[in-house]
Amino acid sequence: MAQWNQLQQLETRYLEQLYHLYSDSFPMELRQFLAPWIESQDWAYAANKESHATLVFHNLLGEIDQQYSRFLQENNVLYQHNLRRIKQHLQSKYLEKPMDIARIVARCLWEEQRLLQTATTAVQVEKRDTKLDMEQKMKMLENLQDDFDFNYKTLKSQGGILMNIYFLSFSSLLTAMDYVQKNLTDEELADWKRRQQIACIGGPPNICLDRLETWITSLAESQLQIRQQIKKLEELQQKVSYKGDPIIQHRPALEEKIVDLFRNLMKSSFVVERQPCMPMHPDRPLVIKTGVQFTNKVRLLVKFPELNYQESGDVAAIRGSRKFNILGTNTKVMNMEESNNGSLSAEFKHLTLREQRCGNGGRTNSDASLIVTEELHLITFETEVYHQGLKIDLETHSLPVVVISNICQMPNAWASILWYNMLTNHQKNVNFFTKPPVGTWDQVAEVLSWQFSSTTKRGLTIEQLTTLAEKLLGPCVNYSGCQITWAKFCKENMAGKGFSFWVWLDNIIDLVKKYILALWNEGYIMGFISKERERAILSPKPPGTFLLRFSESSKEGGITFTWVEKDISGKTQMQSVEPYTKQQLNSMSFADIIMGYKIMDATNILVSPLVYLYPDIPKDEAFGKYCRPEAAPEPEMGGDSSTIQPYLKTKFICVTP
Repeated sequence: MAQWNQLQQLETRYLEQLYHLYSDSFPMELRQFLAPWIESQDWAYAANKESHATLVFHNLLGEIDQQYSRFLQENNVLYQHNLRRIKQHLQSKYLEKPMDIARIVARCLWEEQRLLQTATTAVQVEKRDTKLDMEQKMKMLENLQDDFDFNYKTLKSQGGILMNIYFLSFSSLLTAMDYVQKNLTDEELADWKRRQQIACIGGPPNICLDRLETWITSLAESQLQIRQQIKKLEELQQKVSYKGDPIIQHRPALEEKIVDLFRNLMKSSFVVERQPCMPMHPDRPLVIKTGVQFTNKVRLLVKFPELNYQESGDVAAIRGSRKFNILGTNTKVMNMEESNNGSLSAEFKHLTLREQRCGNGGRTNSDASLIVTEELHLITFETEVYHQGLKIDLETHSLPVVVISNICQMPNAWASILWYNMLTNHQKNVNFFTKPPVGTWDQVAEVLSWQFSSTTKRGLTIEQLTTLAEKLLGPCVNYSGCQITWAKFCKENMAGKGFSFWVWLDNIIDLVKKYILALWNEGYIMGFISKERERAILSPKPPGTFLLRFSESSKEGGITFTWVEKDISGKTQMQSVEPYTKQQLNSMSFADIIMGYKIMDATNILVSPLVYLYPDIPKDEAFGKYCRPEAAPEPEMGGDSSTIQPYLKTKFICVTP
């Protein structure tokens, strides 16, 4: 019989000595998991031979990995956690000193053998002594106690010791389970919620919840199994008990602990899987217009089939500075059939908000400094769970939302959503904009690029972002780390302009998505470029080379093109057309405009000044495939010569003769 198996059969007094042999240096769990393999190795030799110790140590790590894979297949979260912790500890402590661990294991195995010898000798002596002792006891107890009395005393003596050891193991197990639970809820789930925030503002798509649901469900099942074992102890107590019974002393505290763990796990597992969003504006969640339907979805990450159809998710309230009524179907039964992956969820598809009107407009005095698009609100969801005699009240809430009454408020509302989710992982700070924190250019630049990449195939280049940084912060050698205030981003007008940076940029984003998306995706639009940089890259190019950039003067969003030409003396000049706005692009495509654009040359002949898209792409190659089949209209030309203006009118182009 293997040595470890023999040890398990020893009496309690020897088991207690065995427990003292092990510590963090060589955990008993590892001895249990790898018993046959450990006993097959020559640890004494390894303790004196470094090369052999190194080989055995790496084989030990390999054996741990094999056990970890087995527990992974069995979904044993606790054992996976223990093995991973043990391996990390061994690597950190003995990777450079494998002979140390070899000495420790060799010592433990030697002590085990010594303990077995002691126990074997004691058993032989006790057999002889017990026979004589029992004969004497039987004579003393023949008329003094019956079998029940004897068993009762045995229970109080030996049973009490075993029960205390049992409760000690139970307590250690719950401590480990508490650690795993905090890791799942405080780290893994919190990390998912942060990724959800980032995804809401255009960042990388959020990772789905299925894997996290599997982990949490497995942990919840383990907790319920432990609770059932604790209930069996209560049955033992009801059969027979005595003064000082360990079950009476320890069971209530253990049951309270496991119930608290399960309750907290259930509460943490009730999440908003999909944040509130109006279907007509899928790329701008968390902005809700009164009277317009919005959707969202809640999910319970503890997936028990017996909970199916037993839970009813309610939209409880919306909290914030103004008061709203939630209209529509605001009570849904959570079930597994409604979701594609069989999760326990409820989707609210037809909710609307209606503002409650009162004497002060529905706003508290403390919010007087905030405009409507800076007011944040929380939508709360509630439900109840009944499971194995427990009633658990669950509550979760959306990320802060901005409620608008007119679609023209969308740009500023979306700016608030960007700023909040960019700068905080706090899930419910509705007072955020009473004192909004500053952001760094690195944070702002990433979010600005997401506004393009999330709805098109192309984000912003470093050069484009540098141009935007200059508009926000002025000339600078290195913008990394530069601070940007909320007012600078969204509320204050840019220098020399009658509008803010965000209003200007948001209109350009809208222009790209609605009118020039294909050209942007191809990379044909340079977009954001300073006048100085524009001149620097175009000057060396041959006449007819042009580039496309966004207007810096148009609040509504405009796009223009600048081309190279030579005057009579051969001097290089830059010409720019007056920007085309969304209103003009409603009636003609920008590709048609470029292909059909002509000006009057010095001999009064209409010619196209646009030949090569920067750096050297023929115009027909770049834009021909995006033109309509019919001939592109030619803008009307005319007028006298004059000095070069910042822009040339599309219907009145001045050309130097």
